[in-house]
Amino acid sequence: MTPPLLQRARTLSQDLVELRRDLHRHPELGYQETRTSDVAAREVGAAGFQVQRGVARTGVVADLVSGDGPAVALRADMDALPIQEQTGLPWASTVPGLMHACGHDAHTSILVGAARILAGLHAEGALPPGRIRLLFQPSEEGMDQEGRSGARRMVEEGAMEGVRAVAGLHVGAHLPSGRIHLAPGPFFAGSDEIRVTVRGRGAHAARAHEGVDALVLACQGVVAAQQVVSRRLAPHERGVLTLATIQGGQAPNIVADEVRLTGTLRYFEPSVKRRLRDGLVASFAHAEAWGGRAQVDFQDGYPPVVNDPELTGRLRSALAEIVGENGFLEAPATMAAEDFGFLAREAPGVFFWLGAALPEPREHHHPEFDIDEDVLPLGAAVLARAAIEMLAG
Repeated sequence: MTPPLLQRARTLSQDLVELRRDLHRHPELGYQETRTSDVAAREVGAAGFQVQRGVARTGVVADLVSGDGPAVALRADMDALPIQEQTGLPWASTVPGLMHACGHDAHTSILVGAARILAGLHAEGALPPGRIRLLFQPSEEGMDQEGRSGARRMVEEGAMEGVRAVAGLHVGAHLPSGRIHLAPGPFFAGSDEIRVTVRGRGAHAARAHEGVDALVLACQGVVAAQQVVSRRLAPHERGVLTLATIQGGQAPNIVADEVRLTGTLRYFEPSVKRRLRDGLVASFAHAEAWGGRAQVDFQDGYPPVVNDPELTGRLRSALAEIVGENGFLEAPATMAAEDFGFLAREAPGVFFWLGAALPEPREHHHPEFDIDEDVLPLGAAVLARAAIEMLAG
């Protein structure tokens, strides 16, 4: 079965490139992916999938039923980023200030390709019995005002009900093209958002002794926070604590009465998350001793992506039939976050990188981001193979 998968995928190469470039020209932010979801629904509906629109606002859920059996899911995210594109490509973004700078246009195109392959096999009676569910997900790059990303909303609206296993991929513009990074256990980190407000007492800068300088207190907290990872975590534990913005004060001649900071923490283990939080709170506790106050708030973000070991082993063996044993590469778990973690909490899940680097690799979330489009049919083939393996297992 497997060699025909890649052969089938290669016949779709031109279509997938054209689809990816069309989506790239028309990027849409999270929960605004109306055109993108129109395209995805049209494409997979034409292939024979039963399509449901409006899931998680702008998401699409599409099912292909091949008889009584388990339900498995494949996921692709659809949203773009608020970045002004600087690639100069003929298919560059036509929307000022927006760009597909992380490859979600490729993910959507790849899942459409997998849908076509699976629909062809279904028509031939060559699929194991069961239900294949496609999740075209909105808003992976961020959360709405209620603190919900697209994957979380899809779960809350029932997209994962009855699903036995789920798989997804991410193109890697920094990884060798055509090679796959797949490993069991922690794969992407969990992330929380940090908000700190430091309050003091304003005064004229010429009489600074009459005030409580919130700016100084905030800076002391920032410096103290740099010790949290090195002094609260063991050398073998992985965690990141970053304070990324600071705003406060009113004028050059006024002692600041309030300073606001934001940042993020990253973790794989719940105990590490707890110690990072406790350490940050302690870093700003000195403010009270100097007559000020500090309030440290956290917003839960994405959970870690933890690949199910048993399913990872099965999918690695299945995908080796397509890419060969030399088609895999080893890489460390990333401290980046991915809301696929919400899906993988509902059923055993596997997420993997598909290398897509150009001869001069590009950075994700960069105005010059781009990928090697030759990986599009390969991605379609490996996602189709993953669905077949999950159905058969």
